[in-house]
Amino acid sequence: MDLNLRKAILSNIATNDQGQLEATIVDAIEKGEEKMLPGLGVLFELIWSQSAEQEKQEMVDALEQGVKQATNSQ
Repeated sequence: MDLNLRKAILSNIATNDQGQLEATIVDAIEKGEEKMLPGLGVLFELIWSQSAEQEKQEMVDALEQGVKQATNSQ
């Protein structure tokens, strides 16, 4: 059986508008379910591939800060 998760996720969101895409992200984060992580990964991959170098650096900076905050609050 050949399951291409990336294609399935992209197919599920192919016709979504900005509001629906945002709702998908917010819902996945708020629910915190492990099964949502691959979808968030695909969405992040799309964001990353469409971003300029400055935007990528800003995302990495924000990620670094988020990791520090998350590990300090454990």
